[in-house]
Amino acid sequence: MNRNNFLAVDVGNSWYKALVSDQGEMFDYQMPNAIALFDEGFYEKPYDEEDVELEENLIVEIKSPSIQDRREIFYIGKSAMQQKNVSLTSFNNQKVDEERTYILLFATAAYHALLTNPGEEDFQFTIDQLAVSLPTTQYKEKKDIFKQRLIGNHTVIFHKVPGTREPKEVAVKIQIEDVIVGAEGALAYLALTRDQETLMISDDSLVKDSSKGILIGDLGGDSVDFVGIKKNKPVASVEGEPFGINQFLDHIIQKVSKNEMYSFNSRSELEEKLVAGQSEWYVEPFAGVRKDISKYITPQLRLMAIKYLEHFDRVRSRSNEIKGASRYIAVGGAAEIAEKQIKEAAVKWNERGRPIELLFPENMSQLNVQGLMILAKMQWISKNKEYTDDYAYTKS
Repeated sequence: MNRNNFLAVDVGNSWYKALVSDQGEMFDYQMPNAIALFDEGFYEKPYDEEDVELEENLIVEIKSPSIQDRREIFYIGKSAMQQKNVSLTSFNNQKVDEERTYILLFATAAYHALLTNPGEEDFQFTIDQLAVSLPTTQYKEKKDIFKQRLIGNHTVIFHKVPGTREPKEVAVKIQIEDVIVGAEGALAYLALTRDQETLMISDDSLVKDSSKGILIGDLGGDSVDFVGIKKNKPVASVEGEPFGINQFLDHIIQKVSKNEMYSFNSRSELEEKLVAGQSEWYVEPFAGVRKDISKYITPQLRLMAIKYLEHFDRVRSRSNEIKGASRYIAVGGAAEIAEKQIKEAAVKWNERGRPIELLFPENMSQLNVQGLMILAKMQWISKNKEYTDDYAYTKS
C-alpha cells in the first residue's frame, strides 16, 4: 500500500483541507475556498522573483471534462484572496454542480504534485484512490454524479510559476483511478474510532457507546451535518441542516467594514483570526491604528452557539433510533472556534431541563479529512481483496 498515492480532500465552504499519502509519505494542505479571474493586463510582475511564494501566486488553467473549456485562467486560494474580484461561496451552494469545486480540487492535487516534483515542466501524477466529502444534505443525491465527474484525466496548467523559464508554465496531468465519497459527520466518527495507520478500531468505548446511540453535529460553513450512529453504523432518520458559520462571519465582516473602516478580503481571512484566538481579534485599518473587533465577534458566536444547540435538540427529538443517545459529539472547524460559547449555551440549555452534554474531541476541524484518508485506504485495500470489514456505510 505504501507504493500507492491516496488523496483525501474535505471540500469545505471556507477551506479545502487535504491529506496526501504519496509513496507512503504524508503531506497536509489547506487551501482557502476562493477563486478570482486572472487578467494579464492587471498582473503585477514581482520585483524579485525569489521572494515570490508559490502558494500566494497560484494562477491556474484547468482542462477537464468536468469543466466547460472557456480558456479561463484563475487565481486560487491565497492569491485569489488578494484580488478585488474574489469569488466566495454562496449560501447552501451545491458543490457537485459548481465548477469552482473542480477547479480547486484538481488544483490542490496538482499543487502537491508540483511541490514534490521540482524542476519538472510537463508530467503526470496518478492518484490511485481519491476520497472526497459532501454535506449530508447533498450526499445521497449527488455522490454518484460527483464520483463520475472526478474519475479520469484532468490537466492543470500553472501560469507565472516562480523559478521556471519562460513562458513560466508547468502542466500537471492528474489521473484519478478511483473515487469514494464520504458523508461529513460520518467521516468524523471514522476518524474518532479508527487508527490512521493500522485502520483498526482505536476507541472501543466509543464503539460500545454506539449500541445506545451517538449523535454527531458537524458544524461547518453552510451546513451542520448531523449523523446518528447506532450499533456502529449511521441511521437513516438523521439528516443535516442548511446552517453554518458563514452567515455569522458575513455579519461580522459587514459590521467591521461599516464601523472600523476595514475590509476583510474573505471569510478565510477572518476565520484565521478566530482560530488564532482572542488575542488576534483586532484589525489595523491604517498604519499604527489598531481596532479591537471582539465586540462584533463574540455576540455572533453566542448566537450561532444557541442556534447550533437548537438544531441538536430538534434532530435528536425527530429520530426514534437515537433517543436516549449516550453521547453527543461536536465536531467541525466552526464548533472548534465557538467551543467556549457552545459550552456556555449548553449550561443554559441544562437549566431549561433539556441537557445536551457535548463532547469536544481534539482536532475537531481535522476529523473529516482524517476520516477521508482512512476511507481511501480501506476502499483501496477492499478493492484489492486484502482487507474486508463491515464499515461499508461510508462507501459510495
